[in-house]
Amino acid sequence: MVRGIFTAASGMTAQQHRMDAISNNLANVDTVGYKRDVAVNKAFPELLIRRMADDGIVQFPYRHQPIGSVDKSPVVGRLGTGVEHNETFTVFEQGPVQQTENPFDIALEGEGFLVVQTPVGERHTRNGSFVLGSGGRLLTQQGYPVLGETGPISLQLNNFRIDQDGRIFANARYLDDPERLVLMQENEWDQPVEIGRLRLETVRETRYLQKQGENLWKTTWESGDAFPVEGDLRPAVLQGFLEKANVNPVTEMVRMIEVNRAYEANQKVVQAQDESTGRLLTSVARV
Repeated sequence: MVRGIFTAASGMTAQQHRMDAISNNLANVDTVGYKRDVAVNKAFPELLIRRMADDGIVQFPYRHQPIGSVDKSPVVGRLGTGVEHNETFTVFEQGPVQQTENPFDIALEGEGFLVVQTPVGERHTRNGSFVLGSGGRLLTQQGYPVLGETGPISLQLNNFRIDQDGRIFANARYLDDPERLVLMQENEWDQPVEIGRLRLETVRETRYLQKQGENLWKTTWESGDAFPVEGDLRPAVLQGFLEKANVNPVTEMVRMIEVNRAYEANQKVVQAQDESTGRLLTSVARV
């Protein structure tokens, strides 16, 4: 009976890990560029239950020659021994893209990450909600510089455009006259000059990237070092768009209900096993 308690308790622990992942997904349903987590559980090896009263093998002879045999202690069922939490991994599928018409918003369509500079080193992100900081630096909402292929990116307000390849253009006519930028019209983009290119990178195994908070990712030994994405593998850069979280609230709520019911079922098993053990001890004590 004690085995039943441990088996049910392991199920409760596994469901708790699933609930943590689902709760985190629902809490970040409005976080730009968030990727949902999935908790994976692994069952312990099962035990085969055989008859205890019968044992041995019966041979079937035919004209003094064996033609077959049968096991007198056949398997009557399987006994589960519990489950454990194996890992929580991130699903890096593409999230829906929403148009904002803000020139400082950038979305990536495809596999890859933007690179930002933090006090603890370079980190990767899919959150393209940027702002213009002091000195014309392109910064994240937390104030981290966004990196281009030659270093931090510097821009001029109303004088930059980003194409799908990540190249940043400015109008050469107004590079030395920023006060006239507010008067620039749509048809005055007659002297574009490339001033930089977004640095886009990826890793060998994205599932092993480590979350750092603030929607940032850190490479690990399992994920491999980051490398530039070029050619057909390079994601398309969409200016004026944001990638929303790849979380479906309805699906996550259904999973939460499923986890709650599974947790309650395991909890009832623990209670039933405890009551049975109590009755057994009480009966033995009376005898």
